[in-house]
Amino acid sequence: MKAAVYHGPNKLEVADVPEPSTREGTVKVQVGFNGICGTDLHEYYAGPIFIPTEPHPLTGRELPLVMGHEFSGVITEVGAGVAGWREGDRVAVEPIYKCGHCAPCRAGNYNICAQIGFHGLMSDGGMAEYTVVPTEMLHRLPDTVSLELGALVEPMSVAYHAATLGDVREGDTAMVFGAGPIGIGLWFALRGKGIDDVFVVEPSATRRASIEALGARTLDPTAVDVPGHIAEHTGERGADAVFDAAGVAPAVQTALACVGARRPMVSVAIYEKPLTTPLLNLVMNESRIQGSLCYTAADFEAVIALMASGAYDTTGWVTAIAIDDVVDEGFEALHAGEKMKVLVDPTKEN
Repeated sequence: MKAAVYHGPNKLEVADVPEPSTREGTVKVQVGFNGICGTDLHEYYAGPIFIPTEPHPLTGRELPLVMGHEFSGVITEVGAGVAGWREGDRVAVEPIYKCGHCAPCRAGNYNICAQIGFHGLMSDGGMAEYTVVPTEMLHRLPDTVSLELGALVEPMSVAYHAATLGDVREGDTAMVFGAGPIGIGLWFALRGKGIDDVFVVEPSATRRASIEALGARTLDPTAVDVPGHIAEHTGERGADAVFDAAGVAPAVQTALACVGARRPMVSVAIYEKPLTTPLLNLVMNESRIQGSLCYTAADFEAVIALMASGAYDTTGWVTAIAIDDVVDEGFEALHAGEKMKVLVDPTKEN
């Protein structure tokens, strides 16, 4: 079968590899779509970062391996001991490997497991025609949710988890910094939670246009005094929650200048450079920075339910490509800012 195999920085090879076999407690999935995310880009251009160079404690795998942790598909084979799943079931995959015995796992917070692993980063993943996953990773897709949307459940769950940590309620004002895929996901999640007063802050005209086409209100930080605008809009109260999906110092500084007293800035970005952000505003307002990592099964189910209700729209920001084009039309195009979100379709001809 065809698969995108990661060997190291700037070396991703589309190769013919053996089709994987099921083991006890697993199923084989014919991949429908697999998304390329920011973590994949970091691995390709600057890795290995998360991809292990020695056997991972939970999976035993190290590079080279098949990439891909954002995917959906159809079960084609059921392994020994599997109950409740059968061939033909359509699924989205929650790709977390967890140890089950560290303090976070014992507390029910397995998304911050001390030994956390990901299918497609610490094992062979979904950027292939087939992949084999444990049944605990499976989430059933309703007939009304396409496989294309199903491949977006994982990144949209990252955003939904962050939106939940923001603790916003109907009538609140929220702000999203960055209109990439996670920023778009935050906007969808906040709207799904009944928050209508949402501003998306994004300097790129192309990205602003993409999210505006979905119905979002945007602010251009190069043309607008964003903190002043929010202060006026909220009667000097400030935003009830701000979400950083940009991962750059100017966005963080502006976000902290907008957040209201005793309210959070939720960080759901990867920061490539150290931040030297003044914290005086946090001290004076008793506001806070809240980290957000991954998702839980509850986030997956909430996103799937919202998708089934028609709350998500891929128009204008999602592109499907053939697996043979994964480097040029996928990684390189995303890195150059030519595309917003790319889904690899292993069945698509280039």
